Amino acid sequence: MVGFEQPHPFKEAHHHLSVMTKLYRSAAALVLSLPLLGLGQQQAAAPDPWAFTHSNQEKAIVLSHTGGFNIGSKIVADPRRPGQTITCDHGYFEYFIPLHSPPQGHLRRTTSLVLWHSSSTQTFQNRWDGGPGFKDLLLRLGYPVYLFEAPRLGRANWACKPHRYDVTYRDQDNFLAWNFGPSYLNWWPGLQWPEDPEVRRLSWEQATGGRYVEFDDYEHILLHAEVAAKGAVHTEQGAERGGVVYLTNSAAGLRALLAATLSDETVGKIRGIVAYESAGYVFPEGHNVTDRRDEPFGPLVVTQEAWRRLAKLDFVQFVWGDNHPETGSGFWDEMVVQSRLCAELINLYGGNAEVVKLKEDLGVVGNTHCPFTDMNNEVILGLLEERLERSGLDGFEGRVGKGKGKGKSKWRG
Repeated sequence: MVGFEQPHPFKEAHHHLSVMTKLYRSAAALVLSLPLLGLGQQQAAAPDPWAFTHSNQEKAIVLSHTGGFNIGSKIVADPRRPGQTITCDHGYFEYFIPLHSPPQGHLRRTTSLVLWHSSSTQTFQNRWDGGPGFKDLLLRLGYPVYLFEAPRLGRANWACKPHRYDVTYRDQDNFLAWNFGPSYLNWWPGLQWPEDPEVRRLSWEQATGGRYVEFDDYEHILLHAEVAAKGAVHTEQGAERGGVVYLTNSAAGLRALLAATLSDETVGKIRGIVAYESAGYVFPEGHNVTDRRDEPFGPLVVTQEAWRRLAKLDFVQFVWGDNHPETGSGFWDEMVVQSRLCAELINLYGGNAEVVKLKEDLGVVGNTHCPFTDMNNEVILGLLEERLERSGLDGFEGRVGKGKGKGKSKWRG
């Protein structure tokens, strides 16, 4: 009689632990070898992109306080039961505020950073391979960090309207949409992801599992933008604060652009937007762009008055990873083209916008749809630091930033 070994819980746990250990060892090994990655494909004429790299992970994160708040909620009456209401459709902000104590060498920046993904805050909390994410890297630099969860998503899912969840089998489509490779599990060569097959598999499971339901329709785009704008005003009520910069990914880019156009109240509060591979754009009326609010990713057309609010931001930066040739075919190629037109029109109205393609402009290779989750995310962080410095938004409390507003980028020449 053939016997079948029953799975032993301790054996299963030991296997999982060994795999996770391998995952984190891979992340640690990357930090030690980071300057050696990707240089073979760097353009000869470009500055050394690794000049941005600064591994400071031995520096402790010292916080003054943390917390969270709801904002933008509505109170809706129950039509069936008089006197009964629900408070709903709020957004949720979780915040991490660094300590400011100059004698001890702890300095806090005046600019706050709002980390905003259209479907999950997890993208900013860790790299997918388990390494440090943007949240911790930015806190080490002294920036107050806010994780934003938009209405009806994640920890803000108490909705004013009923909605139905239908299972959508999207793992294969997401692999392509997030720019991991040309077909499912056919990874791009030179990708900033672990080479070990088991670590790569686990990283992929983290990526595809780290998301919420996403509502891509105009009702939710507007709702998310309205609440994000209120959050930006609320977080900047202190006299010493220097405004917020939205760091967005994918469809959150469209919502952030719209948020900056909605009200004069946000002018001077929303200071900038960095949109990593934005899905969707806003344009001003009168420039031959057709408003498509019936589509999940626009484009959206706003009035000239609203557009001028966007042009008053200190800067807007659209960042793109590899494999977007702009040949005119495919959704993401079209999004790059739209980002260039959006930047051009912002600048036409006196604003300060630019499009950065990591490979073509910087020689930084191997990045995916979420470059801040890739293994070279410290390089991506360096680009952000340079942009904040150039805009004068890198100052510490009691000290102004180094930038001069609309100065040229050191990598543009």
